[in-house]
Amino acid sequence: MSLAAGEDFLNFFRHMREGAFRLELRDRYNVAAEQDRWNAFVARDWERLEELNRRDRAVWMQLIGEATAAGKAVERVRVVSEPPPSYIQFEMLLNAGNAQVGEDIRYLPRQQAAGLDLPALDYWMFDQHTAVVLHFDDDDVLTRMELVDDPTSMAAFRAGQQTAWAAAVTYEEYVKKWADLAEPSPGT
Repeated sequence: MSLAAGEDFLNFFRHMREGAFRLELRDRYNVAAEQDRWNAFVARDWERLEELNRRDRAVWMQLIGEATAAGKAVERVRVVSEPPPSYIQFEMLLNAGNAQVGEDIRYLPRQQAAGLDLPALDYWMFDQHTAVVLHFDDDDVLTRMELVDDPTSMAAFRAGQQTAWAAAVTYEEYVKKWADLAEPSPGT
């Protein structure tokens, strides 16, 4: 069943009881709403990036902050190529804000993930019983969101979560590993 992006999707976070988990498999996400922030990152315009980030991510940060403050876990594992490509460096820079509102993001090197039995698609899983599978085109643009709750798929998603989580390293550890690529935090 297809699902609309926007408020329909955000409502999963508003109504979850226990938490959410995301598995990310792409080294790039071509998101129109990120274009201005991406351009500021590429230009190394940290002041502009901070301004845009504060404005453009306000809804997400508030939503995740409220969820985690209520004791709900919001977890994400990013499977990434190494050294981290530019887009992943962009995400790593912005993840400091995610961490501040309680989202736990971890990184799993693609070479290490290749030996694991992970689902071969991106998904968000809510309360361990419902998933939103994200479908992308060849240019990394999100084309469709699919609601999935059948027992076989959910068992694979739960197993993928456990496997990826156990093998991944924390955001803080991963940033230290690639400190030579690090850029100043926005606002510094």
